[in-house]
Amino acid sequence: MTIIRHLVRFVVAAIVLLVIGFIVPGFSIQGFWTALLAAIVIAAIGWIVETFFGDNISPYARGIVGFLVSAVVIYVAQFVVPNMEVTILGALLAALIIGIVDMFIPAMARFGQRQGDKASE
Repeated sequence: MTIIRHLVRFVVAAIVLLVIGFIVPGFSIQGFWTALLAAIVIAAIGWIVETFFGDNISPYARGIVGFLVSAVVIYVAQFVVPNMEVTILGALLAALIIGIVDMFIPAMARFGQRQGDKASE
């Protein structure tokens, strides 16, 4: 069940990146598979950044630092993911949209995770 939850999260993230590619100037991503790879790369880079700097740097901290780190992570991802081009403004706008989407969608996912944690105790 955990693997399916992660797969769904990456697919949703890929769809969000595709939508962002259509509406955000300076953010271009070509195709679903590229968006899926970008979602994985962004998650991996974010995990590395959190490992070194702690949870306070995370976009989930909802602060300006987390927002800026999220934008930098999106900008850096373009150097790893082929067919993805991002300007600095595009990365900032994408981080803003992802942050707004993240305020609504993960609340349900976190609730489900807490329930699963209680069931395993």
